[in-house]
Amino acid sequence: MTVMVRTQARLWGHSGFTLLELMVVVAIVGVLATIAFPSYQRSVAKTWRSHAVACLEELSVGMERRYTVAMSFAGTAPPPNGCTIDGDPSWVVPDEGLANRYGFAFAADPTATTYTLLAVPTDLQAGADIDCGTLSLSQSGERDVSGTAAIARCW
Repeated sequence: MTVMVRTQARLWGHSGFTLLELMVVVAIVGVLATIAFPSYQRSVAKTWRSHAVACLEELSVGMERRYTVAMSFAGTAPPPNGCTIDGDPSWVVPDEGLANRYGFAFAADPTATTYTLLAVPTDLQAGADIDCGTLSLSQSGERDVSGTAAIARCW
């Protein structure tokens, strides 16, 4: 009988984790989450910023097409919150995710020869991408940011 009790005790002793082991694992997971989550948020903000840059460039192509037809940028409607296909504003591809993070507009009404497109961060993006801020693109291809980060980093 003594042999049987020792065998059962040995089996029960190796069948689980101690509370201390569990607490160490929870602490390690907590530290990793503390490090990984901000990095993940920065990556998400960078992805949406890249999407906004691509849309600004597509809208700029649309403005250039307008200029080749009308020989003027003046009178162009404000850009929609979405990318265009072939530069035609009537073929806007709605993107709710982008519309929830960026608003697109002109800095001022386009003149016959000039315009400046803006991608203004809103809601989640405004808090996550403070360093870059508002992205702008002019008719001459000049790129700018309202934040403190380098233009090359944001574009």
